[in-house]
Amino acid sequence: MEKIITSINDIVWSNALIVLCMGTGIYFSVVTRFLQVGYLRDMVKLLFGTKGSAKGVSSFQAFSIAISGRVGTGNIAGVATAIAMGGPGAVFWMWAIAFLGSASAFIEATLGQIYKQVNNGQYRGGPAFYIEKGLGIKWYAMVFAVATVLSTALFLPGVQSNSIALSMQNAFNLPVEFTGAGVAILLALIIFGGVRRIGKVAEVVVPFMAGAYILMALVIMALNIQEIPAVIGLIFKSAFNFEPAFAGVFGMAVSWGVKRGIYSNEAGQGTAPHAAAAAEVDHPAKQGLVQAFSVYIDTMFVCTATAFMILFTGQYNVLNPDGGFIVENLPGAKIGAEFTQYAISHHFPALGSGFVAIALLFFAFTTIMAYYYIAETNLSYLDKTENKWAVTGLRLLILAATFYGSIKTAESAWALGDMGVGIMAWLNIVAILLLQKPALKALKDYRQQRKEGKDPVFNAQELGIKNTDVW
Repeated sequence: MEKIITSINDIVWSNALIVLCMGTGIYFSVVTRFLQVGYLRDMVKLLFGTKGSAKGVSSFQAFSIAISGRVGTGNIAGVATAIAMGGPGAVFWMWAIAFLGSASAFIEATLGQIYKQVNNGQYRGGPAFYIEKGLGIKWYAMVFAVATVLSTALFLPGVQSNSIALSMQNAFNLPVEFTGAGVAILLALIIFGGVRRIGKVAEVVVPFMAGAYILMALVIMALNIQEIPAVIGLIFKSAFNFEPAFAGVFGMAVSWGVKRGIYSNEAGQGTAPHAAAAAEVDHPAKQGLVQAFSVYIDTMFVCTATAFMILFTGQYNVLNPDGGFIVENLPGAKIGAEFTQYAISHHFPALGSGFVAIALLFFAFTTIMAYYYIAETNLSYLDKTENKWAVTGLRLLILAATFYGSIKTAESAWALGDMGVGIMAWLNIVAILLLQKPALKALKDYRQQRKEGKDPVFNAQELGIKNTDVW
């Protein structure tokens, strides 16, 4: 079975997907005139721009749900894996795909807002909705919805719970079965409370967990402040094949940097538009800008924090694609969160393993919450009546996948997760390339109204955008 999964994964994550992700990010950066730079101030301001309503969550809650999905195992174990497989240069390519991907994130989130609809009194939206309403291709929308339900309810939760279980075992010697059962019970208490409870939990937990983790990284950076220029130089030289020690993994640096970057920040993957569509805003571009900013938070802050902690302390190995190691500073260490645990333990011996285990618990747990919300949204697309038995079945499926993921091997968990991410990315990126005009019209309208000194308000009819239920 693992061989079959690996074979499918190799097809999904071929160089074609790497080129598609990078190319799409470059294209949208150019056509939006690099909004990820020009509208940075607006992004921060709009975070707290709206309050929730009976139909939708606030901008900050939508941001928090999206960050819950973005900030997870990929920020700790994923970064370590990228360094292990592609060397320090992989970090640069994670930065590159985040910078470019924030433009893609704007497009997909804005489309999610434009084509959202009200199902059973709540805003629902995402790629399946904008594919059907914007492109008029229902079968394509249904394929995305089915693929997303399978990915977020079955394939992806196991990556998160597996990393939680392994880090807890390493830090506190807890059996993986106990951790898996505990995570599943906590998850059940939240997801059976519905999307509004998910939003409330996320807006409290996300700022706390990200802030504490970044603070730890800043402390370690302060203790190694003289090493900062050398580490940044190592990342850039390795990224462009100028560092002889890592010349043999240049291609792997690009591949793994982009791969783990997309897994972590999810730009273009099609997950964040679900949270974006749930927000109560008066212009789609506002939530698009908020979601573009969430990519920065994920990669530029949290992933960078992990990378710097690992590289400052030298607590990492780099595999040689031909076998053996290029760098082996940690003999016998597993690839993943252990690198980060060793890095923090290097300065704080009594704290490292436990701190990372707790951080992973918060990061990965909130990501599974976000996965459930995405899966439920796509189920609501497939079943407009939102049959209670179908929703209950979905909840039980994600709880079972979460528990099972905690006890299976890390390799099979990551392989399934990568496959799910890759399939969704293929389907969504093609869709947003075909359906870019409404999002670009919304951006142009937002710019024009801002230029006139107005607080932008959206009117789909005036812009000639059809099939918009809410606007």
